[in-house]
Parts: sequence; C-alpha cells; structure tokens
Amino acid sequence: MTAVERPPLGLATNRRATLGTLILATSAFLIVTTEFLMVGLLPGLARDLDVSISSAGQLITLFAFTVMLAGPPLTAALAHLDRRKLFAAILALFAAANALAAIAPNIWVLAVARFLPALALPVFWGTASETAARMVSADRQGQAVAQVYLGISAALLLGIPLGTLAANAIGWRGAFWVLAAASALMAFAVLAWMPAVARQPKVDFSQQARIFREPIFLANVALSVLVFTAMFIAYTYLADMLERTAGVATADVGWWLMGFGAIGLLGNWLGGRAVRQSPIKATALFLALLGVGMAAFSPLASAPVTLWAALALWGIANTALYPICQVRVMNAVSHSQALAGTTNVSAANAGIGLGALLGGLVIPAFGVSSLGYVAAGVALLAMLCVPGVARLQARAEHMAVQPG
Repeated sequence: MTAVERPPLGLATNRRATLGTLILATSAFLIVTTEFLMVGLLPGLARDLDVSISSAGQLITLFAFTVMLAGPPLTAALAHLDRRKLFAAILALFAAANALAAIAPNIWVLAVARFLPALALPVFWGTASETAARMVSADRQGQAVAQVYLGISAALLLGIPLGTLAANAIGWRGAFWVLAAASALMAFAVLAWMPAVARQPKVDFSQQARIFREPIFLANVALSVLVFTAMFIAYTYLADMLERTAGVATADVGWWLMGFGAIGLLGNWLGGRAVRQSPIKATALFLALLGVGMAAFSPLASAPVTLWAALALWGIANTALYPICQVRVMNAVSHSQALAGTTNVSAANAGIGLGALLGGLVIPAFGVSSLGYVAAGVALLAMLCVPGVARLQARAEHMAVQPG
C-alpha cells in the first residue's frame, strides 16, 4: 500500500473517521456560535462601546451580507483544496478574528473582526458535510453528515445563550477570548487527528450556475430570504426585548435564551418530520406558527407563564424553519444540489442581514416592543408567496414528466 492510498475500512479507520466527524461537528459549533453570539452580546456591547443598540445590530447585518455575497463563489473556488489544511486555515482565521473582537476599542475595529470570518464561514458550511461523508463507508455517510449538522444545530440552539451567560460572568470581551482559544485548539485538532480525504477536482462554476436560470429555484431562494428576514427582525434583538419589554434581569437573559434554544429541539424534530411530506406546506405551517409566536410576545410579556408560551411557539417555529428551508431549496433542483444548498445559506444570511437592518430601523421609530408585530407582518408576506412557489413547483413537475 502506497502512502497516498486509503487503508481498508477497519476498526482503527472507523475510530479515526469518528474522531474526524466529531472534530468537524465541534468546529461547526464554534464557527456558527461565532456568527450568532452577537445576538446575546448586543445590549452589553452597545453600552460598553457607547453606541445605540440599532447601530450594534448592524454588525450582524455586516456578517450576514458578507456570507451572502461570498458564499457561492468562494466555496466553488476553494472546495478543491486539501480539506484538512482548508479547515485548519478557516479555524485559525476565526481564532484571530475573535481575538481582534476581544480587544476592539471601537465598533469599527469590531466590524473588521466580524467581516473577516464571514468570508470563511460559507466555505466551511459548503464543504464540511461532504467531507464527513467521504471519511466513512457508504452505509455510515448519512450518520456522519447528521453528526456535523448536530454541531450547527447545537450552535443555533445553545451557542447564543451559553455565550450570553459567559458574557455575564466574564464580559463580552471574555466571551470572544474563549471562542478565540477554542477555535485555535480546533485548528490544531484538525491538522493532528482528522483523516485525510482525496482532493476533489475543481468544477467549472459556470456549469453549476445553470440553476440560477431556473425559475422554481430562484423562487424558492427568494422565499428563504423572506422567511429569514421575518425570523431575524425580532430574533436579532431578542435579548434586548427580554430586558426592556419583558423586564427580565440582565443576569437572567442567558437562561431565557437557553430555554428558547432548548424548546427549539422540539421544533427541529417536528420540522424534520413535516418536511418529509411536503417542504412547501411545512414552510407555510411553521411560518404561521412563527408569526403568531412573535406577535404574541409583547402582549403576553407581563407574566412569566404567558411569556414562556409565546417564546415556546416562537422557538419551535424558528428552529424548524432552518432545515425546512434547506431541504426545500435543494429539492427545487435536479442537479448541483451542493451549490443549491450553499445558495440557500447565502439566502438565509441575506434575510438575517435584512432582518437585523429592519429591526434596527423599527426600534428608534416605534420602540423595541413593536418588533414582534413587524416581524409577524413579514412572516405573513412570506406566507402569501407560498402559493405562487407551489404553483411553479407543480408546473415544473408537470413539465418533467412530459414525453420529450
């Protein structure tokens, strides 16, 4: 056996593949936590840097729009590189950027610290699951991919509240230092223990990009933008809503966010079941639940029990829509599904950025207590678009079965 040949699958290989998948899942957790940590840090960060909460919220817009624009071309350009070196470089960049954020003297330096990792995040999203599948035998590929996405789900559900609790204990700068150290350790772990995988040939982006001329694909991407805009108008400022509208003590906000994330585990399970039947119908169902939950936040905020009810409905729908949108967009094409999935990540980040931007405009004009109503209005707009997307889907399926 030569040095470049992969050894036959055996116990040692399986152990290394399992370890490699665990490293990727942990890396995914750190990378996505870096993206969304700002949601829990906004109030304290805005106070310390002497900027408005709306201005601080635009750091989320900056990150999201950078991911949106950089995702497809950078992923296509870099996916052929050696994956161990690529992932280690991404994690090293995240470590350096988080360290820069920790020492940022003003919002402008912090903006640079957010811009740099936003370039690398979609490259990781676009290649990590494929790498996990290629490290194992065919019968274990689905399990390996699911384990990587578990790291992403854990970051979406728990990374923000854990970061908020850490910020309360050691300050928002301390939270960034922890992420910097953890990212540096994972960069070392990737180089030391992740199994090598064969390099992929570079694929002509123009050939894959034919999906951007397909109306059903573009309609589904546009719907994802609307869905995530609705989600993040209010979710971006949830920590501030809990403090100022619900009267939750600053020290307790992290625990409330953790509860919001924990109930989202149910949403992840429900969304996974609903999307098997019909991704477009599942989108409509959970958009309706999302709108009701967000609109109910302010009127039910006066009592903990009713507030929890609104947050539970909101959290379930919020988390369910992540996998639903990903499956819906990827199912809209018959080829280039990896590019379709990366494009949905870009669409999601477009919505995240727009949501943060719109929410930042709503707060000074109408107050933080109005965010849920505005977000619910955008969710309703997205629901009104669902029948049109469904008709396009039906037309595309009808044409696909016509004799050629």
